[in-house]
Amino acid sequence: MQEHYFELSITVSSHHSLFSDFLADTLPVGFEETDNGFIVRSEDELDTIVWGLEQFTEALQKALGEVIELECEQKKLQSSDWVASYQQSIEPLAIDKFYIHPTWNEPNPELINIVIDPALAFGTGHHPTTASALKAISHYVKEGDAVLDVGCGSGILAIGAMKLGAVVDACDTDPISVENAITNAKLNDLTFSNIWEGSSSNLEKQYDFVVANIVADVLTFIANDLKKAMKDDAILVLSGILDKYEKKVLSFYKDCELVEKIAQDEWVTLILRKQK
Repeated sequence: MQEHYFELSITVSSHHSLFSDFLADTLPVGFEETDNGFIVRSEDELDTIVWGLEQFTEALQKALGEVIELECEQKKLQSSDWVASYQQSIEPLAIDKFYIHPTWNEPNPELINIVIDPALAFGTGHHPTTASALKAISHYVKEGDAVLDVGCGSGILAIGAMKLGAVVDACDTDPISVENAITNAKLNDLTFSNIWEGSSSNLEKQYDFVVANIVADVLTFIANDLKKAMKDDAILVLSGILDKYEKKVLSFYKDCELVEKIAQDEWVTLILRKQK
């Protein structure tokens, strides 16, 4: 371990979840969320991340037409076991039937346990879009269902479905996400029926339940692929949608019935049913 490491404290005045998404997509390491912002730790200097945050804030202000205050303070500190400190900051989380926890926390005997070791990665169920999608899985996935997770990320949604007895296929365009999903499935003594790097286009198989936790624009772009992957009367869960884009997304799924909407903060998750 190096003698020093760098700690970047980030404070934002609003739109905490949008900054969280930006950091998750940008950082090669994980980060800790605080009440007013984030803490990033790395063995390398974080000047590039500060510059990226400044550019993102400027673009966000222009897009939303409002002032967003950003403060960044970087410190060079003596090395200690900061990875362990980060791990200790990860709290177990109960979402409906599920209890998400790292390997260093005890399981909950009354809930279905999902083991996710965040280490320095993203995808622990704490983000509203993931939590809402897990709620939908808890309510609608049945034992023996054929499930497809599009944009699987850490694999947490697929693992939740497998824990309920579903047979799960998954895909992601990011090869690192595919590797992480396989690793996390093994942590839970589970195996994907099929998992691949790529999209959900040109699938021959159809599913009882399809979930896609992706940004709104992508959900509109892949609408036909998702609907083709569904059996008649199948359930489709669309998450990762900012509430202001809800109507836009729904306009691409007019041939599906809106069964339920789960709203949390500025995010919505839509549960749809494919009509016969």
